[in-house]
Amino acid sequence: MRAIQTPFLALLAITAAAAAQPAKAASSAAKPNIILVLADDLGYGEVGCYGQKLIQTPNLDRLAAEGMRFTQFYAGNTVCAPSRSVLMTGLHMGHTRVRGNAGNRNMEAQSLRTGDVTVARVLQQAGYATGLVGKWGLGEVRSEGNPRRHGFDYYFGFLNQTHAHNHFPAFLWRNDEKVPLPNVVTPVGDTEGAGYATERVVYADDLCAEESRKFVEQHKDRPFFLFVSLVTPHANNERSRVLGEGNEVPDQGRYANESWTDSARNHAAMISRLDRDLGALLDLLKRLQLDERTLVMFSSDNGPHREGGPRYDPAFFTASGPLRGIKRDLTDGGIRVPFIARWPGKIKPGTVSGHVGYFGDLMATWAELGGGQPPPKLDSISLVPTLLGRGTQRKHDYLYWEFYEQGVSQALLLDGHWKAIRLKKVDAAIALYDLNSNLAENPNVAAQHPEIVARAAALMKTARYDNEYWKLAGAPAAAPR
Repeated sequence: MRAIQTPFLALLAITAAAAAQPAKAASSAAKPNIILVLADDLGYGEVGCYGQKLIQTPNLDRLAAEGMRFTQFYAGNTVCAPSRSVLMTGLHMGHTRVRGNAGNRNMEAQSLRTGDVTVARVLQQAGYATGLVGKWGLGEVRSEGNPRRHGFDYYFGFLNQTHAHNHFPAFLWRNDEKVPLPNVVTPVGDTEGAGYATERVVYADDLCAEESRKFVEQHKDRPFFLFVSLVTPHANNERSRVLGEGNEVPDQGRYANESWTDSARNHAAMISRLDRDLGALLDLLKRLQLDERTLVMFSSDNGPHREGGPRYDPAFFTASGPLRGIKRDLTDGGIRVPFIARWPGKIKPGTVSGHVGYFGDLMATWAELGGGQPPPKLDSISLVPTLLGRGTQRKHDYLYWEFYEQGVSQALLLDGHWKAIRLKKVDAAIALYDLNSNLAENPNVAAQHPEIVARAAALMKTARYDNEYWKLAGAPAAAPR
């Protein structure tokens, strides 16, 4: 017998259907513009509002004063390509596609595939204009990882991360077309574009800053997502190996007369130049009356580098702040990063959050704000309750990392403060640190907390699975989710 639907039941059905996809019902007017500015190899302690004393970052400090500064936010990885893979896919290092810097050894291993769903694709399908400016690092122009195959309407900058080491390149890419530049470059290695300039005319990040502003102006009348993936303050590794100085910048600016090494002056100038360009972008948003319609976020892809040459030492600037380690370490100095969010009228100014989040959470956050439909089974929790001060903020039981250099290392953050690290091989002893007691991850308290170590050991097996290129030797087989 056919059920009779009363008006009340019909109303319930309509209400339930609407509640099932509230994000889809959002009008374009309610969708914020979203901008992420991502620095490259910028340490937790290299920004004024995070304690930096020598390098001046007035615009980043202004961003924090007008928004929210997170004190325990983590990158996707301790090096760039896998960190960006986590950011794009909302999957942690045990599940995301790209888990290491493969470089020319195997570019397929460092490329997203057609089936990978990025946050850019989610926002594009929700009606956003999507743009990438700067460094991609997740696929070449003719590969499945090309950014235009992953939700970006437009891109300008570097596709290959080794090419991106050179701040004065001979060319950049715009939508699959080479843009020749007047810099004269001495090639180093086999990667096209890699090397160092002997005639330095135009600085890549200056061009990227200009392109970012153009993108905003061209899309001011509709919701847009702009990923500004800078290459500062990353060093030019190839120049460093040949000439002994890898921190490249057009001029040393306010630091020219400091009694520091050239490497230190250049590094500081790179960060202040980044800060200057962020200020210009914020000023443009205000001039176009987009301030209250735009969420601006800032972070770094991993901890600070030591690649600027033999005379560069990140300790000079206390680059990791109170944390231990730098880029390529799984201690917090390698993966805890600055994270600032500003949205006038929505995010309370001058707030500081200790919520534990990471790059993977931006997928759920942006999808919720933009009315997008993210894929299922993500390692992503929306930060909207924390950002907007409403509702209950869910928390991660754990965060997980893998690092594929000189063996495979693993790290976990349990309950927001237990840090478990296993170095180089699957049967190595697990070190355990209590971040509540010591941010510098010292001493190792594994012997005092065997139950936490056992939990970490179990998760290091079950919180991940192998993919075609990234495998944990000796680990039990794990079925894809």
